[in-house]
Amino acid sequence: MSTADAPDTIVLVHGLWVTPRSWEHWKTHYESKGFTVVTPAYPGFEIEVEALRENPDVIANLTVPETVDHLAGVIEALPRPPIIMGHSFGGTLTQLLLARGLGAAGAVIDSAPTEGVRVTPLSQARSLFPALKNPANFHKAVGFTKDEWHYAFANVLTREESDASWDRYAIPAPGNWVWAYGLLANFQPGHQETWVDYSADRAPLLFIGGSEDHIMPPSVNKSNAKHWEKSPAITEYHEFEGRGHWTCAEPGWEAVADYALEWTLAHARSTADRTTA
Repeated sequence: MSTADAPDTIVLVHGLWVTPRSWEHWKTHYESKGFTVVTPAYPGFEIEVEALRENPDVIANLTVPETVDHLAGVIEALPRPPIIMGHSFGGTLTQLLLARGLGAAGAVIDSAPTEGVRVTPLSQARSLFPALKNPANFHKAVGFTKDEWHYAFANVLTREESDASWDRYAIPAPGNWVWAYGLLANFQPGHQETWVDYSADRAPLLFIGGSEDHIMPPSVNKSNAKHWEKSPAITEYHEFEGRGHWTCAEPGWEAVADYALEWTLAHARSTADRTTA
């Protein structure tokens, strides 16, 4: 790919329980390398973390389809297809966006699964239990306590570091989204909101897992990647030892960010490739 065809923009899609603030280090890091970095919020999440904690109604009422449509609109407005990266449920959204034909390449970090991934390790069940323990949470915004955050997100950090990350980043998540990928996606008739066409000839996609991730363990990411075998597009998996779910902000996050960038640049489709496809 010529320099003129190479992606010059990176879109970073945040996951649940956080906002675009979670990408603050990656945004600065990539901008220092000359890239334009876009960190779109889910609809209604444009306000600060503290405000969302005070009034989480917008979180409880949000749907996956309207979020995907919103993100697609942001990407389609860009002058050239960007690299799309997503963390956690942002990884699910990234897969849905790539399957629509968007992006020059994608990377998903500790991705939540799309429909059909039936692997549910015990650590994942324990991490999601605060949202799943009460069916009434389906219609609510559900947050983690600092104890729950430390287990699910920040288990490789000290408790002091974990609590500081909760203070800076944590918000509630839509209960219906957690139920959708945690319990319902594989057991209800018909396609659910996280269904994706695994045969789509999309842009190349990298899965990144962390060996110590509790909420989205490597087995989930490996299974998700394997589901893309029907696609003619490139799909690869890479695992970082000793890293948990909060890998985008844990010490040493630069190595993860650089690996994702190098891989996506090396495999990105040019505009000509996309037109031919």
